Amino acid sequence: MDKDKKKTLTISSNLKKKIDTRSISTSGKKSFFVEKKKPYKTVKTNKLNNQSVHSNQENKKKNFARKFIEQQATKDFIKKDNKPAGKSKLKLKGPVDKRDFKLTVSRALNVEEIEIKQRSLASVKRARLKEKKNKPDGEEKKEFKKVVKEVKIPEQITIQELSNRMAEKSNEIIKFLFNMKVVATINHNIDKDTAEYIVKEFGHKPILEDKTLVATGKQKENLTGEVKSRPPVVTIMGHVDHGKTSLLDSLRESNTVSGEYGGITQHIGAYQVKTSESKLITFIDTPGHAAFTEMRARGSKITDIVVLVVAADDGVKPQTVEAIKHAKAAKVPIIVAINKCDLPEKNISKIKNEMMQFELIAEELSGDTLFVEVSALKKQNLDKLKESILLQSEILDLKASYSDKASGVVIESKIDKGKGPVSTILISNGKLKKGDYFVCGNTWGKIRAMINYEGKMIDEAFPSMPVEILGMNRSAFAGAEFLVTPNEEEAKEISKIKSDDIAKNKSIVKDKTTLFDNVKDKNELNIIIKSDVQGSSEALKMAIDKIKHDEVEAKIILSDIGMINETDVSLAKASNAILVGFNVKPSREAKKLADKEKIEIKFFNIIYEALDHIEKSLSGLLTPDIKETVLGSAEIKKVFKVSSAGKIAGSKVISGEIKSKSKARVIRDGTVVYNGEILSLFREKDQVKEVGTGLECGISIKDFIDFKEKDVIESYLAEKIQRSI
Repeated sequence: MDKDKKKTLTISSNLKKKIDTRSISTSGKKSFFVEKKKPYKTVKTNKLNNQSVHSNQENKKKNFARKFIEQQATKDFIKKDNKPAGKSKLKLKGPVDKRDFKLTVSRALNVEEIEIKQRSLASVKRARLKEKKNKPDGEEKKEFKKVVKEVKIPEQITIQELSNRMAEKSNEIIKFLFNMKVVATINHNIDKDTAEYIVKEFGHKPILEDKTLVATGKQKENLTGEVKSRPPVVTIMGHVDHGKTSLLDSLRESNTVSGEYGGITQHIGAYQVKTSESKLITFIDTPGHAAFTEMRARGSKITDIVVLVVAADDGVKPQTVEAIKHAKAAKVPIIVAINKCDLPEKNISKIKNEMMQFELIAEELSGDTLFVEVSALKKQNLDKLKESILLQSEILDLKASYSDKASGVVIESKIDKGKGPVSTILISNGKLKKGDYFVCGNTWGKIRAMINYEGKMIDEAFPSMPVEILGMNRSAFAGAEFLVTPNEEEAKEISKIKSDDIAKNKSIVKDKTTLFDNVKDKNELNIIIKSDVQGSSEALKMAIDKIKHDEVEAKIILSDIGMINETDVSLAKASNAILVGFNVKPSREAKKLADKEKIEIKFFNIIYEALDHIEKSLSGLLTPDIKETVLGSAEIKKVFKVSSAGKIAGSKVISGEIKSKSKARVIRDGTVVYNGEILSLFREKDQVKEVGTGLECGISIKDFIDFKEKDVIESYLAEKIQRSI
């Protein structure tokens, strides 16, 4: 191309464009000149209008010129790219797009700079790769260690809060739960068990928050305030009728046995006894019957020393062994009290030898177990027993705080007609005052009154002291932990948490039960239990649960304390359940409703009798056994058709006798083809009740006429025999 040529752009004011192209290049750079054609003459108005029009025209010219320059630059760039290889320095890779060639002036004029930048970037990448390859083997990358956090976990926590405490992304936790087939959001609440599992999986250390301990303001193990020695808590255990309650009566000089039905302790009793040295000992009496296993276990957990009562004339029995196991599991020292030593048939050496197999070796046999021979009836060696207890307590060095907020355990719970819910509390630490707010499992309340073991009203109670408390909103569960809270709000909050946990567990159990209800094919006996105290209700429930059978099952739909009311009767009618009252009576309204609806209420005072009744009721649901007795058989000789009676089998009795209205089976070629009942029996046109061996007769069977010659008709009796569990 000639160097003298240049591009000329003519722009008229009437917006008609005429482009005349002549190009000229100067020193390798492109120059563009814009030639303006004179506009048509216009009538001048005022100066301001002329300036405005002129300004608009100038802007339009500039915009058009810029657009034209970009178009020309783009054309030149395309032409350059279409030149043969080696002439163009810029090479484009990949598919061609129009937008790739829409260049600005600066881009078109600085192609070489772009190429330099591209080459620089590639060289940097190659340099980095080379450096990585030539890196010494000993030099390793720096690895950042994950910070392990101690994460506090409450009873319930949201995913958002948990992620904040772990310093982890919430979406990672949600993804983790999704892999466990749990769909959740950041605001979703999860329980402490799930949260604990998540924390461990993410490599952190979970710390469970116990709000009950927070409420008390201290840890159990850390005693503060006024710390001093406390009286020992002694639990009397042993086999039924070995004299546990009689021994306790002798120690406290009372007569409790006469007040017990059948002479059997049905619930836990707690008392305090003063020694000759004016020292106190707290005694807890537990039942010996097999049904009260849980109560004995509970008694061993809240005690310091176990006094194992063994009858000198009876020796070691099943409940004795069980009591030893409970005491050993609780790691509680045992003192063996051999009772009834006044009887002539006593055998003390035998008992000591039997105890050796349970690692209870007497001191005279080089052991460390204290054996005391006593007589509850004659009140022999009772002081020696007290001394042994005090000696053992000194070794244990029992201490407690007398100024902290009180804590303890619910020994027994009941509903009193005049007082409402009443619970027997054994205080393990601290001082309990009248007016204190407390929480007891899922129950809370305010101490309205306290009654000691002597039946006296008191204002304060101290460690190892059993007291009855009034003021709870509902009956507490036996064995529940008792804690004093700073205020009413915290008591309500903790009880709500416990209630939610109980409800959740019940829901889980219910879901599991309904899951298997469709699988099992058993006859169920619905039972409603109402008892005087929580312990007795608990014992009955556990004893019933132990009754197992392949065909029948006992299902307790309600187990509660207090008198039988109208609601219980209505529930019994709706669920077709038997209603059992243990040491309780129905209200007047409940009795009227029961008589009207014909609902039978069974009352018991002794647990043996209650269990026997339930077992008999379960036995009634068992399918009875059928006992068959063959009376005789007859062979069909000929079949007759009678208009009034249908077909009659003319038969001859070949053995025994055939009786009318008895069960009968038709046997053909050794196979029973029909089972039914003999409708009528004929002998020489007369209807008879029975036909003996060798005689001929006519037999008609109910709903069967397909008789054939040589069939055998067998007459038999089917007797139902009721089974028992």
